[in-house]
Amino acid sequence: MKICLIDETGTGDGALSVLATRWGLEHDEDNLMALVLTPEHLELRKRDEPKLGGIFVDFVGGAMAHRRKFGGGRGEAVAKAVGIKGDYLPDVVDATAGLGRDAFVLASVGCHVRMLERNPVVAALLDDGLARGYADAEIGGWLQERLQLIHASSLTALTDITPRPQVVYLDPMFPHKQKSALVKKEMRVFSRWWGRILMPMDYWSLHACWRPNAWW
Repeated sequence: MKICLIDETGTGDGALSVLATRWGLEHDEDNLMALVLTPEHLELRKRDEPKLGGIFVDFVGGAMAHRRKFGGGRGEAVAKAVGIKGDYLPDVVDATAGLGRDAFVLASVGCHVRMLERNPVVAALLDDGLARGYADAEIGGWLQERLQLIHASSLTALTDITPRPQVVYLDPMFPHKQKSALVKKEMRVFSRWWGRILMPMDYWSLHACWRPNAWW
């Protein structure tokens, strides 16, 4: 995949080149999308809209930390959707991982979650967020045990995935016709670029791959 690659670390250690090779990314100076390695994290920027800022995955601080500490826990919609009840904490495959928020919520309440993400840039962002999360003293222990990333398309990976999950979770992000759908920063960045959006026919393709105990 072609994307503008920018190193802002100032270390000159070649980390960005290693990252590009790992995820199959090719530098394109003219690309409007930029993957930027900063001293703090890896982030995605839309170069023609700099005011949007960068998008990155953060499981340790910010909104996710607040959600983990003060959110609804088992009462969250995603927890109810996968059937968490009493001692039942299903093994989940998040077939449309995106930026990992739903998967993190499920992991934080005790589920083992495998995230599937086919887009190499989004997978790189997730991997960077996981690495920082794994290294965190507060959440690193259980995060390593409960949340993993698989860089693959859900349309093919579900055929051979082992062990079998009890639940396959889908967040289709159907395209919205209303302009208001682009208000959120992430949708502004991803709307014409992110290959994660599922169309209705994809549900049938996924269901044909494999039928788990439950689909949500």
